[in-house]
Amino acid sequence: MQSVVHKVMKVFLTRRIPPEGMKILTQSELVKVDRWDSDEPVSRSDLLKGVQGAHGLLCLLTDKIDAEVLDAAGSSLKVISTLSVGFDHLDLHEIKKRGIRVGYTPDVLTDATAELTVALLLATARRLPEGIEEVKNGGWSSWKPLWLCGYGLSGSTVGVIGLGRIGMAIARRLKPFGVKRLLYSGRTAKPYASELDGEFVPLDSLLADSDFVVVSCSLTNHTEGMCGRSFFSKMKNTAVFINTSRGTVVNQEDLYQALTSGQIAAAGLDVTSPEPLPPDHPLLTLKNCVILPHIGSATYDTRGVMGSLAARNLLAGIEGTAMPSELPL
Repeated sequence: MQSVVHKVMKVFLTRRIPPEGMKILTQSELVKVDRWDSDEPVSRSDLLKGVQGAHGLLCLLTDKIDAEVLDAAGSSLKVISTLSVGFDHLDLHEIKKRGIRVGYTPDVLTDATAELTVALLLATARRLPEGIEEVKNGGWSSWKPLWLCGYGLSGSTVGVIGLGRIGMAIARRLKPFGVKRLLYSGRTAKPYASELDGEFVPLDSLLADSDFVVVSCSLTNHTEGMCGRSFFSKMKNTAVFINTSRGTVVNQEDLYQALTSGQIAAAGLDVTSPEPLPPDHPLLTLKNCVILPHIGSATYDTRGVMGSLAARNLLAGIEGTAMPSELPL
């Protein structure tokens, strides 16, 4: 009986990925893995070179996949798998036009991002980084009634902008802290918000009434730059602003002005524009601004599951079978 010879197809990885995903790809007889072997982003020139003749591409949020990259890959490219839940780095119009399938990694990072958001909110509101610094630099002397006082969640009103999977997961974790009211805004009311007695309100009402404003929305033309001067002017001067969505949702110059003028009390960011934020950026000079290096999904378990899912999406696209998580185009 004649054996069937399968053509081995090239896949290009733009970065080292978690071992769970790498194991899946290296054990597959369908593909030959070509990888940018670094933890740092691939350069544009190396990306354009690496994708040449590839049947599959596994990329990250930091990789701009546009017409130039697709042209460099050529007609062989069948699938793009991104190790992310976001996809604003992909030119979906060009990708769809060429009939290329796209896999992504939603849901798996919901819990980790929600946990990080709550941690960032508490650290910002209760001024933990300031307190740690005072211990280290000798600023901790005697007990003082108002020293390093912050804001608590008990009896507060929390406003969530974008009550999707992650927004709802954040709200679930905040409620047990004694939050009195949960407000949310977005395109539509969410039936599942009733689980937490969530109130669907206009954005202006949310900003005016909330003690904590948490941004957890998708990046769209409507939300880009949404958090600017007008936005911050409608918040309480005792309010704490938290963003774990996308950096470009916030106008950072306007945020700086709001923080330095006392328009709002404090801000915590896990996302910025650009990323990384330059060490000399004005926001980094402020004690009432806590900035993290985009680590919302950074748990070993979550990144492992993301790597595995991205690899399985890639192989399914190569085989022409159903992906575990395919982005509808």
